[in-house]
Amino acid sequence: MIIYSVTVKIDHSIEEDWVKWMKEVHIPDVMKTGQFKEYRMSKVMVQDPDGVNYSIQYLCPSDAHLDTYLNEHAKGLQEEHTARYKDKFVAFRTLLEVIDHSGI
Repeated sequence: MIIYSVTVKIDHSIEEDWVKWMKEVHIPDVMKTGQFKEYRMSKVMVQDPDGVNYSIQYLCPSDAHLDTYLNEHAKGLQEEHTARYKDKFVAFRTLLEVIDHSGI
């Protein structure tokens, strides 16, 4: 399993709108690609005067699924996010390989 993790620092002034849009539009659109089994959205609990940090982790069953997402879907979804929130966010992505899982 692979975790495709997206960490986003969002400006305080648009946090409420961003969270709502992520839950109602963006994350459902990512999941509709069929390349991920599940997701988790978390708020980072460290105070940051420059914004609020969130981590969205998508669980991917294989390299092939991840490649399909990255090659066929990611660019358009990222562009939609950027068009909506312009200079009010910073994002970075990390790939994690799951080596053990408790089943919680």
